[in-house]
Amino acid sequence: MKTKITDLLKIERPIIQGGLAYLGNAELAAAVSNAGGLGQITAMTLNTPERLKEEIQKVRKLTDKPFGVNFAIGSYNGAYMELLEMAIAEKVKVISITGGNPQPILERIKGEGILSLVLVSTVRQALKAELLGASAVIAVGQEGGGHIGKDDIGTMVLIPRVAESVSIPVIASGGIGDGRGFLAALALGAQGIEMGTRFIATAECVDAIQTYKAALVEGTEMDTVVIKRTFGTPGRVLKSNYTLDIIEKERQGAKYEDLKNKISGKSNLKFIYDGDQVNGFAWAGQVMGLINDVPTVSDLMDKIMKDATEGAVRLQNICKG
Repeated sequence: MKTKITDLLKIERPIIQGGLAYLGNAELAAAVSNAGGLGQITAMTLNTPERLKEEIQKVRKLTDKPFGVNFAIGSYNGAYMELLEMAIAEKVKVISITGGNPQPILERIKGEGILSLVLVSTVRQALKAELLGASAVIAVGQEGGGHIGKDDIGTMVLIPRVAESVSIPVIASGGIGDGRGFLAALALGAQGIEMGTRFIATAECVDAIQTYKAALVEGTEMDTVVIKRTFGTPGRVLKSNYTLDIIEKERQGAKYEDLKNKISGKSNLKFIYDGDQVNGFAWAGQVMGLINDVPTVSDLMDKIMKDATEGAVRLQNICKG
């Protein structure tokens, strides 16, 4: 399949693996890239430039295909620059920026031959990213897992609005996990898709405990909630007594300092690495309602392309009457 995104990123299939905190490692990134998409390493949860360098070099041993490095910069206040310098030194070809102001990174990588993908949740953010020199934008609807926009704009409305507002390619994200969503995204004006939650429930997401994957398979679209709304950084997570307690404490007026340990990366790790649902939480999008298995990445992507192709034929036949 050829789209502006496959041409831009030099990939075979316009499917991008999202930046998954603590889970976007070399094995998963290489599997996505080897299957024709764009895999990504998640930089910020590696913590040190040395660990990022190791992971980049590990990916290169596992694949000769393009891959990217994700920088989820929302709460790091510039502390990501050493990691960015390492990515530049390692001659990474693609960087994605999520959860914060992309300007410092976009300014630093000018002239370095690095393509940049910027996550946005509104038309205004997309226009700003284009003005700052982003190569493409990833427009995420409120259905998505992890941190989402404050304005609760759904993917079905957001994608065409962004696509008609910018001249750079648009990648659709949020609520997409199969061939039907992929085909719909293309129909809405996107040039490709990004998936996060769906890639967690794959064989090559080796760091996610089976308990987490099982929850994604067994749950439905009704089994997510949004925490941290009152802090201005809403994020979609698996529904549990733990996350419902966070929401209740927010309702009662709890401040960030009151909940910072409960919503920390350490608490996230307790669930996704150890399966501790009593003392931890896990990010998840509404797309979990469409997840019924834990395939290999290759099988998943093959099925997405097959179902999208068959769906396109069905739509053509409908249009012909």
